[in-house]
Amino acid sequence: MIYLDHAATTKTDEKVLSAMMPYLTDVFGNASAQYEAGRRAAGAVSAARDEIASLLGVGSEEIYFTSGGTEADNWALRGIYSATRGHIVLSAIEHPALLSCAEDLVKEGADVTLVSPDADGRVSADAVRKAMRDDTAFVGVMAANNETGVVQPVSEIAAMCGERGVFFFSDCVQAVGVLPVNRGTADGFSFSAHKIYGPKGVGVLRIKKGVRINRFVAGGRQERNQRGGTTNVAGIVGCAKALEIAEKNREKNNAEIAALRDAFVEGLLAKIPGTHLNGDRKGRLPSNANIRFDGVSGEQILMLLDARGVAVSTGSACAAGAVEPSHVLMAMGLSETEAKSSVRFSFGRENTREDVEKVLSYLTEIVSSLRAGR
Repeated sequence: MIYLDHAATTKTDEKVLSAMMPYLTDVFGNASAQYEAGRRAAGAVSAARDEIASLLGVGSEEIYFTSGGTEADNWALRGIYSATRGHIVLSAIEHPALLSCAEDLVKEGADVTLVSPDADGRVSADAVRKAMRDDTAFVGVMAANNETGVVQPVSEIAAMCGERGVFFFSDCVQAVGVLPVNRGTADGFSFSAHKIYGPKGVGVLRIKKGVRINRFVAGGRQERNQRGGTTNVAGIVGCAKALEIAEKNREKNNAEIAALRDAFVEGLLAKIPGTHLNGDRKGRLPSNANIRFDGVSGEQILMLLDARGVAVSTGSACAAGAVEPSHVLMAMGLSETEAKSSVRFSFGRENTREDVEKVLSYLTEIVSSLRAGR
């Protein structure tokens, strides 16, 4: 299989798996237990929390473990809203984890304003500023979009929110391990281990010290009494190891992956007429290529590539099976037809130049055949 859907998930690194194994076998104690096996498990969680905090330049007391990015996003939005009941501003290109949560909050009486991006897929700080009100309590703009890979001006937005005393949250699920993320990025941010060659089912929410946020899961006293539930010790250890590896090799990985992505985009635009890159060409993640094929269904391309052993996506993995066109591409001004003719290719560290050449060959054949009605 040629895997080109790294924005959806990644294969667990062998070093990550090795770090996790002791906590799935010998050191299996509940981290909340008082006996030795529990204390050893709790110690591993504490060490992982410290490691993640150090790598991200934040305090250990600001790190909360969750089941993934979706839970972290929901917790941030619901937790701040329930504590403040203030106005909410979100970009229109946010992940469904925030947008769907906001829709639920509207039913509960919340007032939400969505900010559209420009044609390149970027949400400007000025547009966010115009959407804010005196009672705005939460602003959410992701660090990099999961469909287009376009990087957002979060530092500028964070500074603006800081001046006005408004909580700024940034979904960093696509950015952590790829872009520099630290305490200056936002008052709160999230990421998920499985996007950086870590295990599925574990994520991180950072909430700046001193921010008032209500708990999300009632139950035990885990996560400083803010999120009940048995601690996922092995997953947390794996999350820390994955982040350590990603940060250590970030520049090297980015350069190699970007070179493959650029060769793919250049080859595609040159070989197949009527193809377009969605979103800004330069200000994007090194892995992402969101391509529009005139007159061809993205779903058809996906299925025909799958038949040849190539895995790609037509948008967010969390929206798989949805019949609606991409809300991100539509917010950028694309028509429904254009949005449905788009495919996301996202490269990873195991991809090769041979993969690029094979997929370009497959696409040339597939698009030509589909346009000819064969």
